[in-house]
Formats: sequence, C-alpha cells, structure tokens
Amino acid sequence: MPNPDLQHGLDYWAQQEASIDGVLGGYGNGSLPRVDALSSRLFLLSVLPNLCKTPSPLRKLGSTTEKRRFRALDAGAGIGRVTDTVLLHLFDEVVLLEPVQSLIAQAVASSITWKGIASKQNSVLFIKQPLQHYNPSSAITDGQVFAQTGAVFDTTQSGFDVILTQWMLGHLSDRQVIKFLRQAKESLRTRGIIMVKENCCSEEMPGEPETTYDSDDSSITRSDSGWKQLFGQAGVTLVKEEVQKGFPEGLYEVKSYALR
Repeated sequence: MPNPDLQHGLDYWAQQEASIDGVLGGYGNGSLPRVDALSSRLFLLSVLPNLCKTPSPLRKLGSTTEKRRFRALDAGAGIGRVTDTVLLHLFDEVVLLEPVQSLIAQAVASSITWKGIASKQNSVLFIKQPLQHYNPSSAITDGQVFAQTGAVFDTTQSGFDVILTQWMLGHLSDRQVIKFLRQAKESLRTRGIIMVKENCCSEEMPGEPETTYDSDDSSITRSDSGWKQLFGQAGVTLVKEEVQKGFPEGLYEVKSYALR
C-alpha cells in the first residue's frame, strides 16, 4: 500500500471549496457539524473538566477555575471549523495550523465572528505549514506566523493543554504519525492531552490492524487496532476512547482517542 503523498494531498484540498460543506465532503449542511462539535466538546470536558468555564457537574467538588490562559493546537485545521465550534468555547488561545492557502485565508477572514475574538478575550495564531513539517514542542517563531486575531498572543509561553487533530493523521505515514505523537507528547503541559479523532475502517480479523488507501486525496484510513498499534509505538498512553454517535449512515466509524 502506498504512503500518503504530501503534495497530492495539498493539491486535492486546494481544489475543494473553502466552506463547511467543502471540508466535510458534502456533509456540511446537515446535522453532522453540530453533532460532531458538541461531541468533541463533551469528550474534552470529560477528560479535562477544569476547561469548563461555567459551574458544572463535570468539575470536581471544591475545585477552582485556574487563572492561567489555556492553549490548544488545532492541527490540520482547514477553515477553522473545529477552532470555531469546539476549541474557542473551552480555550483562551488556539494555534491554528493549516498548509492550504485558500483554507487558511478563509479561516482568517471568518475569525472575527468566532467566540471571544472581537472582544479580545480569546486569541488565535495562524501558522501556514504542513503537519509533517511542524514540531509542536518547538517554540513559535515570528517567521511561522501567518496571521493573528483577537487578544495578544504571547509566543514566549510554550506548550499546549490540548493538541487536537481530526481527519488529518490519515495524510501521514505510520512513521510520520509516530514522530508527531512523540513530539506532541513532549509539548503537553501538566495534565494535557492529545485528542485524535479519526475514521476507522473495519477489521477482517478482530484485533488485527487494517488499512485502506484513498487515491483521491492520497490518505490512509486505519482500523481501531491500527491506530492503537501506532499509539503504542509512539509511547503515548490511551486515557479514553469513544465511538462517535449520531452521524449519517454509510460513513466510516469515527472514534475519539485521548492520549498522554
């Protein structure tokens, strides 16, 4: 089976419409975007209840809201759908990583409407770079910054409370996934997690990793065992896993994994 080809993938996504429908393959006008976003928020809160900004049964009794600013990385963010509908509802700062010019330009253009940006409570820093060439454990340099919106983003502060990648790691080879997860683990702040949300193909023999290749966008779909094999090789610990519910029939099973 061929490995994903970076340029092939970039060319494919450059040809897609820079809209919710475009990045979701025609599923942007139904219930999927809202169901997906709410499920992701609840998944993150179940692992990191201190992210909740309002009184909640998810937070332990006697706990207090931390005063520091929480930071997330949206890796392979497209037009910023996940930053807009998930991360800015839980985090003060987001680094949005996206390599395709048309998609990141649309993200910047629409960001003024995102939660906390116009009021300068939240901030988003945009980096135009492929995930294959990005190291989350390295300090952010001025040369990496494509744009910045909202509150002042303090690039001298390092690390992430959450690194989220959704429908992105299929564009990486096994070796690239392992390298990224190791670097992501190094960049996590105390109690931080990596959230991987990906399609899972079926397994002919339960427990035996399987993969399928999509020649349209040069991506790989891995089975649940395939993902877990890579997690083990990367040295990250699986904290929680959850099957996505409420998506239209006929799609791959989607799973969320919380890793440390």
